[in-house]
Amino acid sequence: MSLASVHLRGIGGYLPERVMHNRDLEALVDTTDQWIVERTGISERHIIAPDQMTSDLAVAAAQVALADAGMTIDEIDALVVATTTPDFIFPSTATVVQAKLGGKDFPAWDIQAVCSGFVYGLAQVEGMMRAGMFRRVLLIGAEAMSRIVDWSDRGTCILFGDGAGAVVLEAGEPDDENGMVGSVLHADGAYRDLLKAKHPHTPSSPDRANHHQSADFQVDSAGSAAVEMKGNEVFRVAVAKLGGVVNEILEKYALQDADVDWLVPHQANIRIIQATAKKLKMDMGRVALTVARHGNTSSASVPLALYDLYQSGRLERGQLILLEAFAGGFAWGANLLRWSK
Repeated sequence: MSLASVHLRGIGGYLPERVMHNRDLEALVDTTDQWIVERTGISERHIIAPDQMTSDLAVAAAQVALADAGMTIDEIDALVVATTTPDFIFPSTATVVQAKLGGKDFPAWDIQAVCSGFVYGLAQVEGMMRAGMFRRVLLIGAEAMSRIVDWSDRGTCILFGDGAGAVVLEAGEPDDENGMVGSVLHADGAYRDLLKAKHPHTPSSPDRANHHQSADFQVDSAGSAAVEMKGNEVFRVAVAKLGGVVNEILEKYALQDADVDWLVPHQANIRIIQATAKKLKMDMGRVALTVARHGNTSSASVPLALYDLYQSGRLERGQLILLEAFAGGFAWGANLLRWSK
């Protein structure tokens, strides 16, 4: 039996209304706008409202994607949410999103691969759809990272923002050359202590909850659940692993650097993105960039960057797009697709 092709039929994104500029961070920690921009490329990020949940961000992005696909939630066979900041320990945020969208009686589940969550989710869903398990799937990356950031730690609080991106995927004819090409995934738990956020109930984890405020922003740190990162070490490994995964996925599908029309990277740091583009010998004009405006939105960053590129009107049918991400764990991976929308 021939395997089905898998196509992206709709795409959407959502960013919370509140915008935190680098100058707002100057009132919270010992940093400057210039320092942040030079080292990360980030100028601002969006912050979830006090009365919003991760599921609310996911629902807003999903509604845009469904409308773009010309579909309703009743036409969806499965719903997957990639998130590091779920509404609850359980039930899954995907089931919450399903209920808020009015969907019933189809499978819904979460994926946790931190910043690589969407890339992992796309690989998983692609395989299930090619095998005939689902025809139409709603895949969402949604995060409220500001709620697990220690706002007294200048090494991490400057990096993260909140948001959601979503895609609607549909199975097509086996002989269609457009759509998903394939994916590669990796993880190495030996690196886990370089980038982590402990569970609030982790034994011997001190409660560091505290409170910081400026004239314009009031934020609470995440206490024992706050993100901890050894930045220089993470940077070095990320550059090496992403360079390797780019080579791997192109070799796997017998493609060359020059075949890639667009790079849609995880928006963690402009220097990591530039290093990956250099590896591909790709001009930065062919790279989807949202890091300056969004910061690192973890699993939402790749679909949000893809949505931003889609909205720019620069995508053309048949163009080859490379998605890649690197995350705590460490978990990393890449997807290839030919634009078929």
